[in-house]
Amino acid sequence: MGSAALGLAGTGVFPPVLGGLIKYAGMVELVAGYDPESVTDDEALANVVGSNVLAIGVLGIVCGVVGAADPAVSTVSWLVFTVGTIVFAARAIRGARRYDTRPSN
Repeated sequence: MGSAALGLAGTGVFPPVLGGLIKYAGMVELVAGYDPESVTDDEALANVVGSNVLAIGVLGIVCGVVGAADPAVSTVSWLVFTVGTIVFAARAIRGARRYDTRPSN
């Protein structure tokens, strides 16, 4: 499980970079489904989505390092990562919908 945990920590580097580009550089074009004509506030959208993507990345790094350092808690760290990713993704989706004028399905 050690190599899987290190893999998680390694792949955890990409989301913070992506989240930083969205949040701090305002690159909302990186958000899936972004339509400039239907978004009411690009800055708020960047803040909501970028923050949650950053959180997923930090969670991945932390859970990967913890799982690699102590293989006994590796299963727990994967569970925390999975649940945390679902929570942060749901927050990003719900937050992004506040700034979209298109009707929700």
